[in-house]
Amino acid sequence: MKLFKQLLVAPAALGLVAPLAVSAQEIASLNGMSAVNEYMNQQDVDRFRAWESKNQVTSVNQFSDVRPTDWAYQALSNLVDKYGCVAGYPNGTYKGGQAMTRFEAAALLNACLDRVTEQTDELKRLMDEFQQELTVLRGRVDGLEKKVGKLEAMQFSTTTKLQGEATMVLGGVSYDGLTANNTLPGTNTPARNAVSFNYDLRLNLNTSFTGKDLLYTRLRSGNFGGSSFAGSPVGMSRLDKSSSDGTNNAQQNVFIDRLFYRFPIGSELTAIIGPRVRNTEMITFRPQAYNADILDFFTLAGAPGAYNKATGTGFGLEWKQTVKKGQPYLVASANYVAQNGQNGNPSPQSTAEAASTGGGLFNAYSGSNVTVQIGGRGTNWGVAALYRYGTCGTNLRDGTAMGAGSIACNLAAAGNNASTNSLGLGAFWQPKQTGWIPSISLGWGYTGFSQSVAVTPNQSSTNNVSAAQSWSAMFQWDDAFAKGNAAGFALGQGAMATALRNGTPNDSNYAFEWFYRFRVSNNITITPAIFYLSNPLGQTSRAASSTVLNNTGFLVQTQFRF
Repeated sequence: MKLFKQLLVAPAALGLVAPLAVSAQEIASLNGMSAVNEYMNQQDVDRFRAWESKNQVTSVNQFSDVRPTDWAYQALSNLVDKYGCVAGYPNGTYKGGQAMTRFEAAALLNACLDRVTEQTDELKRLMDEFQQELTVLRGRVDGLEKKVGKLEAMQFSTTTKLQGEATMVLGGVSYDGLTANNTLPGTNTPARNAVSFNYDLRLNLNTSFTGKDLLYTRLRSGNFGGSSFAGSPVGMSRLDKSSSDGTNNAQQNVFIDRLFYRFPIGSELTAIIGPRVRNTEMITFRPQAYNADILDFFTLAGAPGAYNKATGTGFGLEWKQTVKKGQPYLVASANYVAQNGQNGNPSPQSTAEAASTGGGLFNAYSGSNVTVQIGGRGTNWGVAALYRYGTCGTNLRDGTAMGAGSIACNLAAAGNNASTNSLGLGAFWQPKQTGWIPSISLGWGYTGFSQSVAVTPNQSSTNNVSAAQSWSAMFQWDDAFAKGNAAGFALGQGAMATALRNGTPNDSNYAFEWFYRFRVSNNITITPAIFYLSNPLGQTSRAASSTVLNNTGFLVQTQFRF
């Protein structure tokens, strides 16, 4: 009856409304299709069907006198497209304004009902044929509904997704050039050269309230504090995954490693703010395709002064140009991080107090980092320039003791204007298809130092440094020997003093790294790696000994992601 009512109100299908209303009532009073056929003149029906078959159309656009602006256009289009029971005249017209006879209306209705009956019979036949499969699917759907209900009842939040990463590292470092009592030359610090087994655990809580924002919380724990991979006393031996709560205890505490909120402002701009955020995580991208995640230095795009991973209280903005998919686009970002922003003492009275409790936002003891990046990206390439300004208390991450040391807060100096200005230039390219050609990542960094303290010639201190440089070249083969695996090689020099205010620098160092990553499954990888560091202590070691300190590290890093 629903189809008949649609036909009744569509003049494009039935012609004039008033005459057909009477015919429809009379036809409806008859008993089924056989009564309709008896009601009609059978010869007229046969002639109409032959005419209909000859002039049947498959699209309403075949009618030359039907326009989209006609008020019944949609009704006629539905009859043609869905049911295929509308015919036209041999000259390609429909003549929608012309009256119909009762026989023509009944024949049209009969043809439409035949089509509907054919489709219904075909659907019933398919349902009977696949009855067994439909029963199995119905059972599976019922089971899934129960499981979904159980998961919804057990989940701790409807807005938060939990992600985790557990990293285990087995390895050690051997040294060449230690003093007779097994200490590092120039430091009197015992060498950490025993094989150790350490871990780093990260639990990420990703919360979204609108589907476009992100409240990011990371819980972290690790026991690298006493390991040779901790970055102390040899900064260049620090691993990307090494972490601790600042002690050498075997059992570490769980601490808040990140806490910030990211939200969009319009279609191209994103804002980030939080009490525990990192400057290199508030930039649009890191200009390198190399991702071994072994030595921390080789995660910094060759510029540890610019990409120094300063972490603290901060906020930032990211801009990404909107373009068509696959087209190159421009990016820009700017952020501020105060490493001591959680403290409330803006005027410490001693150097020790400045290092431990001095801080706040936007003052001389905040440990401020202002970072700005601009760049461009394509489907398989990227290039970026990054500038960072740092006040006293900030450092240059990985390098020699002189090239990457912290800038001290000199309380005696007028204005306390110690600071650094760092620049990083980076670019990468990777083949669109994996093969013998590796991805190539290149980076270079420069830092200028400003100090307000007098120094003596060749003093082995950051107070004597006026400039430092660094660089890296990294190569990675994806799908090496097997899909999902990767191999890579990297070389470079960490942040080293290249100019002194008094004296001549002799602070150069070199770093090499090789790795091969096995993908055991989508969630487990095993990465054996070795690295070699030449003169990682730089001028500090050379000033104390005629033998240059070198060290070789080996490790097996296993990662579990869940």
